[in-house]
Amino acid sequence: MDTIQSTLLGVLQGITEWLPISSQGQTVLVMLNFMQIDLETALSVAVFLHIGTMLAVLLRFKADFSLMLNRDSKLLKIILVATLSTGITALPLLFFIKNLFESGDFATVLISIMLILTGLMLGVQRRSGNSYRTLDEITTKDMVLAGLAQGFSILPGISRSGTTITILLMCGIKQELALKLSFLMSVPAVLGAVILFDIWKISAIALSDAAIMVLSSLIVGYVTMSMLLRFAKRVNFAIFCVSLGVLTLLLSQIPILL
Repeated sequence: MDTIQSTLLGVLQGITEWLPISSQGQTVLVMLNFMQIDLETALSVAVFLHIGTMLAVLLRFKADFSLMLNRDSKLLKIILVATLSTGITALPLLFFIKNLFESGDFATVLISIMLILTGLMLGVQRRSGNSYRTLDEITTKDMVLAGLAQGFSILPGISRSGTTITILLMCGIKQELALKLSFLMSVPAVLGAVILFDIWKISAIALSDAAIMVLSSLIVGYVTMSMLLRFAKRVNFAIFCVSLGVLTLLLSQIPILL
């Protein structure tokens, strides 16, 4: 793997991590089709790429993480619940990950349909005058559902952000908060994946290339995450869901093009 390939993988990770398609699925496909990297190594490198976007989340929400570490907060509790729930689905699926590599295609389309239906339902809800839920109104059930959904994203092809954001939106949580919670949930999930995949034993990438991947995914991930948050602030809640669903359908065709 050379410098250009490392940079391209980092940029691809930074762009796709927050979109409702699987960043892991896309980076693995690129490595398999264009870099002649074997599947086992590609999966490990794809997990490693998440370190950069994880650091982007830590930088973007450093104040929130500081609050979680320094006092007993509602945010800390819901992230812990989501993380524990993630393990319930992620750990069993880890043993079947290679055999189920192609399973993400249908899931991506299903996520897009769910997002569009959620947007339509929320449009009706908005007309009826129902309000959206705040951080203090989030229940344990909400985060258990989001955590269980996040666990399925260990399968390449299934979008972590797409599944978690969809579940949170369907629970009536406003789009900006849903995005934020999805981003925060990614940190312990990535740390867990790094440990489970034992990525430090990857011999296919040099230290310099690894640093390039982390740096490029961090920078691009930070920029794209900020753009998505600004977009979520400015648009109608229902329109946001429908737009995200349509985008998912369009992006789900990328593997076909490859």
